Amino acid sequence: MSSRAVSVLSKCRISQQQIRGKAHFTFQPSQTLPAALQSMEKTKMNLMQSVNEAMRIAMETDDSAVLFGEDVAFGGVFRCSLDLQKKFGKDRVFNTPLCEQGIAGFGIGVAAAGATAIAEIQFGDYIFPAYDQLVNEAAKFRYRSGNQFDCGKLTVRTTWGAVGHGALYHSQSPEANFTHTPGLKLVVPRGPIQAKGLLLSCIRDPNPCIFFEPKILYRLAAEDVPTGDYTIPLGQAETVRTGNDLTLVAWGTQVHVALEAAQMAKDKLSADVEVIDLQTIQPWDEDHVVESVQKTGRLIVTHEAPISSGFGAEIASTVQKRCFLNLESPIERVAGFDTPFPHVHEPFYLPTVHRVFDAIKKSVNY
Repeated sequence: MSSRAVSVLSKCRISQQQIRGKAHFTFQPSQTLPAALQSMEKTKMNLMQSVNEAMRIAMETDDSAVLFGEDVAFGGVFRCSLDLQKKFGKDRVFNTPLCEQGIAGFGIGVAAAGATAIAEIQFGDYIFPAYDQLVNEAAKFRYRSGNQFDCGKLTVRTTWGAVGHGALYHSQSPEANFTHTPGLKLVVPRGPIQAKGLLLSCIRDPNPCIFFEPKILYRLAAEDVPTGDYTIPLGQAETVRTGNDLTLVAWGTQVHVALEAAQMAKDKLSADVEVIDLQTIQPWDEDHVVESVQKTGRLIVTHEAPISSGFGAEIASTVQKRCFLNLESPIERVAGFDTPFPHVHEPFYLPTVHRVFDAIKKSVNY
């Protein structure tokens, strides 16, 4: 092979690595805080640090709280439990075997016995061996006992979403697999402020919760986070950008994609797009979304998970029923494709800013 060919191939590899390592969005810190948090002292944290801080506060304020999962004792593969075993001891922060079904089952037992269980499933892609425990045991524990027993003190933390190079087994978004199960609460934060407040709410909620953490945001997302003990209510969406022409609903990482697309629509179409962060997927804030669509007359829902049976379909169905006479155009969904999550083709799979912008353009010009 000639030296010129070697040089060209080398440059191509470097270019591919740069593209692969580059996020498909720009993280946008929260512009406003709830009134109760505005006066609190703040410090810069990324999402990994805010999750760690939430668990530290939970364990300081609840002596029964225990944290367990694969590799959590040394800090976990994403370092979210860093130094927690040093602070709280090996009886409260400890490793488990590589068995997701066992982690979930153990967590159910701990919670049913009255303690607070914080279980970590290392990757959301590997939560499926625990599916039976979560769906048939945790979600139904209170109902089947006539409210005599429950495992509401169980919170399952797990990673979620695209990371840039995760492919089939490290980039999935499995939230919709659990929304068909009454008895579970599902949460996906968009940044460090929300991660801390929502995780503390999950840990203290009297129902079993699954807390999905966007892994691409662990270090990429950083903002000024209140240092004290605070919670953000579950089941409440947040309008992160106001508008009058179209409602754009997202959660997790996709909120930042939606915000970029909304700004692009403002610049190129003079369209005023309202962006809503759902935050809690189950129970979702139906009234908040409906009120927005009644104002704008248009709705787009965007998520990373495959489009078929994605949670966007549930939102679209509900809004179509409640806002039928308000709609100025068909409801659109911009989501992942119905394929396994690809590796090298990830940029083509993801619902990017340009795909969302095209949907906005189609809706406002309908």
